[in-house]
Amino acid sequence: MIKNIVFDLGGVVITLDQPQAVRRFEELGLKNAAELLDPYRQQGIFGDLEGGQIDAETFRVELSRMVGREVTYRECCHAWQGYAKCLPERNLEALVRLRQEGYRLILLSNTNPYMMEWVGSDRFDGHGHAISHYFDALYLSYEMQVMKPADEIFVRMLMSEHVPPHECLFIDDGPRNVAAASQRGMRTYCPENGADWTHDIYQYLK
Repeated sequence: MIKNIVFDLGGVVITLDQPQAVRRFEELGLKNAAELLDPYRQQGIFGDLEGGQIDAETFRVELSRMVGREVTYRECCHAWQGYAKCLPERNLEALVRLRQEGYRLILLSNTNPYMMEWVGSDRFDGHGHAISHYFDALYLSYEMQVMKPADEIFVRMLMSEHVPPHECLFIDDGPRNVAAASQRGMRTYCPENGADWTHDIYQYLK
């Protein structure tokens, strides 16, 4: 029986717009932004940031060096948050409903401090709530210093939650992440970025 639902952030809760993020980093002067930015797993200093190998300030300094000028913290936030196309109200309503129905909701995301500057704030949903308002637990790659689809991130999440894999439904728009979760024994669902999963999810909860 599924008792826990593990959600990805970008592509599931939030609809992603990778081209917008690429454009914003290009506007900062990063000519090869398209090579470094990925919908699912980042490269170079971008991957180092999301994997917790460097902190936000080190990223800012390194990005400044790469583009040949001083880049501010706010500029980094603006560029990273370009990944967010929209936050569908239907998704927030579904999260509230699922918790009311007795499911424990867990966020497991490859993300970084600049994205969480918005997601983790009361500006997140337009109603004065941060992402934590909708979830029982948050597991963030940069804090855990490991990224999906590494098996370690799933093992550590499951151990921290004290739940067996077969009691979890994992929802992610990344096929590699879903495959890794399936190998760990979780039931999985892989909607496309921005798809309306709010009704189809019940097929996987049966």
